[in-house]
Amino acid sequence: MPWLYLAPALVVLGGLLVYPIYQLGLISFFRYTQAQVSGGEPTTFEGFGNYSALFSDSQFWQVLVATVLFAGACVVSTLAVGCALAVLLTRVRALPRLALMLAALGAWATPAVTGSTVWLLLFDPDFGPVNRVLGLGDHSWTYGRLSAFFLVLLEVVWCSFPFVMVTVYAGIRAVPAEVLEAAALDGASQWRIWRSVLAPMLRPILTVVTIQSVIWDFKVFTQIYVMTNGGGIAGQNLVLNVYAYQQAFASSKYSLGSAIGVVMLLMLLAVTLVYLRLLRRQGEEL
Repeated sequence: MPWLYLAPALVVLGGLLVYPIYQLGLISFFRYTQAQVSGGEPTTFEGFGNYSALFSDSQFWQVLVATVLFAGACVVSTLAVGCALAVLLTRVRALPRLALMLAALGAWATPAVTGSTVWLLLFDPDFGPVNRVLGLGDHSWTYGRLSAFFLVLLEVVWCSFPFVMVTVYAGIRAVPAEVLEAAALDGASQWRIWRSVLAPMLRPILTVVTIQSVIWDFKVFTQIYVMTNGGGIAGQNLVLNVYAYQQAFASSKYSLGSAIGVVMLLMLLAVTLVYLRLLRRQGEEL
C-alpha cells in the first residue's frame, strides 16, 4: 500500500530525473557533435573515450580544483551567515524579526540573473556605489581572478543564506526553552550555547542544509556566467557547469559536455553518501 501511494510521485521523478540522467550517461559514451545532430555523420560508440579525453585535459583539472574550492567557500560562508542570522532572529523583537525575514525572503525569491545583474551594478567600476564608498576609484572587481570569484561568492551567499536561516530558525524554535535557559544559567556564552547545545540538537537539520548547499554551490552556473561574462578573462573563472556548457554548446562537443555532467553527478553523490555515512557512524538518526 505505501508504494501505491508513492507511485504517482515515483512516475514524475522517473520522467524528470531518471530518464534525463540515463540519456546524459548514454550520450557520454558516443561521439555526438553537431555533425551527428544534423545527420551529416553517423553516431559512433566511443566507450570511455570521452572520459579519457576529459581526464587527460589539464584545463579540466584546473577547473575542477577551482570549482571545489569555490563551492567549499560558498558553503561555509552560507552556513555561517544563515546560522548567525537564525540565532539573531531569536534575539530580536517581532518587528525587526519580520523585517529581516522579509528582506531575506526577497533575496531568496530574486531570480539569479536579476540578482547577478544588480550585484554587477553595485560593484561597477564607473557607476557602482561600492567603489565610491570604499574609495577604490575605477577598480574592476571582475578583472582579477580572486576578486571576481569573491564578487560571485557574495552574490551566491546573498541568494542562498535565507534557506539556511529560515530552516535553522525553525529548528531553534523547536528546541525547548528550558534547555537554553539552563545553559544560560550555567554561565554559557552564546557561542558555547550554539556549539554545545543547539548544534548537536540541530544536527539533522544542519545535515540537510549542508547537503543542499553543497549541491547548489557545486552546480553554480548563472552567477558565474553573468558576472564574469562566460567564465572570466581567458577562462580564469570557469567552474565545471560553465565549462560543460562551453564544451557542449559553444564547441558543439555534446558528448564531452555530457561526460562532464556525469562526473559532476558522481562527485555529488559520493560527497553526499560519505557525509551521511560519517553521521551514521556518530549514531545520528537521519
